[in-house]
Amino acid sequence: MSRATAFFAAAVVLIGLAAGWFFVQRTASSDAFAECRRGTVAGGTAEIGGPFTLTDGTGARVTDADVITGPTLIYFGYTFCPDFCPTDLARNATVIDDLAQAGVDAGLVFISIDPERDTPEVASEYAAYIHPEMIGLSGPEEDVAAAASAYRVFWRRAGDDPEFYLMDHSTFTYLAAPGHPFLEFYASTASAEEIAASVGCFSESL
Repeated sequence: MSRATAFFAAAVVLIGLAAGWFFVQRTASSDAFAECRRGTVAGGTAEIGGPFTLTDGTGARVTDADVITGPTLIYFGYTFCPDFCPTDLARNATVIDDLAQAGVDAGLVFISIDPERDTPEVASEYAAYIHPEMIGLSGPEEDVAAAASAYRVFWRRAGDDPEFYLMDHSTFTYLAAPGHPFLEFYASTASAEEIAASVGCFSESL
């Protein structure tokens, strides 16, 4: 996916969900995580995130509760992605390694939005290649679509090539935790240091 396409995809998400995605400031009295947020979603963080059921590399059906056992960075992408996905996922891997050194145990989840090519085994192997603790998930298209919809992910197939097609998709990383399917999201432009500081802040209030 080209950078122009990625920026277009991100713009579609932000414009299409303007009612739910624009940032407003909150006070500590109404948000326990106010000090950690750069802003918050209008209408509340319940607008983003939710339960999902997908398949891991062993073929087991897993739920969000199975993989979100602490502060967790969730990324939706695909293994054939030529640019943003590997770059963002490598950055996220650096984040949890930095957090581990600071005594914060955080998780990593990669969810493929290309179930036609990315079987659960392929997604799992790809995730483990980037970081041994990263969980890779895929599954039937309806399961993937439900998970992506819960997190307001933009995704669509680009082109007609049956084998070497690309996927247009938004490139946000989401922070979730048990009981909190959405806490924050980070753009591809966010640095590992910025994300680690943010996750560390949230973890202190969990």
